[in-house]
Amino acid sequence: MGWVPERGRLAAGLLVNLAASICIVFLNKWLYVRMGFPNLTLTLVHFAITWLGLYVCQALSIFAPKSLRPRQVLLLALSFCGFVVFTNLSLQNNTIGTYQLAKAMTTPVIVLIQSLAYGKTFPTRIKLTLIPITLGVFLNSYYDVKFNFLGLIFASLGVLVTSLYQVWVGAKQHELQVNSMQLLYYQAPMSCGMLLCVVPFFEPVFGEGGIFGPWTISAVFMVLLSGIIAFMVNLSIYWIIGNTSPVTYNMFGHFKFCITLMGGYLLFKDPLSINQGLGIACTLFGILAYTHFKLSEQEVSKSKLVQRP
Repeated sequence: MGWVPERGRLAAGLLVNLAASICIVFLNKWLYVRMGFPNLTLTLVHFAITWLGLYVCQALSIFAPKSLRPRQVLLLALSFCGFVVFTNLSLQNNTIGTYQLAKAMTTPVIVLIQSLAYGKTFPTRIKLTLIPITLGVFLNSYYDVKFNFLGLIFASLGVLVTSLYQVWVGAKQHELQVNSMQLLYYQAPMSCGMLLCVVPFFEPVFGEGGIFGPWTISAVFMVLLSGIIAFMVNLSIYWIIGNTSPVTYNMFGHFKFCITLMGGYLLFKDPLSINQGLGIACTLFGILAYTHFKLSEQEVSKSKLVQRP
């Protein structure tokens, strides 16, 4: 019966990530739509709580921080700041369905960046899976009755900066020999400082709509809860990947993808046309095919390693 506790911990970790990932999308959307909470300020709160949570984790010896120079993570902190801000602005200005599908474009853009900037090659079947992903996102966005140009701009910038960030994270982890939590431990406070300097120029600090405005107790509670959940999302991602594999996490992500889409249409009454439904199905098919082929590649690589004398 030794396998029971291990499977129980894994199931608990997956459930925590599932609940936190879905809650953060709906809670942030609620804060933007129903309470008018400023976007950059909410992102600043998330960064501050994430850094505080990581500080507590390292104090409890959950991970050991590694000494890094600020200039080594400066560009990464800037892109980290940018991708969170732009994805939150995309969530604020788009329906949850369009926001969620736009995030799926990260995969094709990462493949494009790695091919053009790093000379990495991908099998033809991997490249072909990017066609239904891109086509599905296009169909959903084109037929979204709440489509707006500003939302499209923020979604596009979010995809571009997120893709750059993910590529750079992999490169920096290899270059500096650190794991994700060690890197985030330095990124979060640096990004927090950057936003702290920028927020007063774009959002009010005092008065109506400002961080020190006349917010109700329930609004303050929801903002703090949003920050805690954002930290839980980051922490559970690292735990799941560390105890399973990135492919397992991505496969689990498809389940979250579907639930988030359905929740957006049910909770926020986002209209869904037949063409949008086809776009969602097309994108989901492309994502599943991409994951299947990547899993097959990993199995082939493992078998080659085993066969070596």
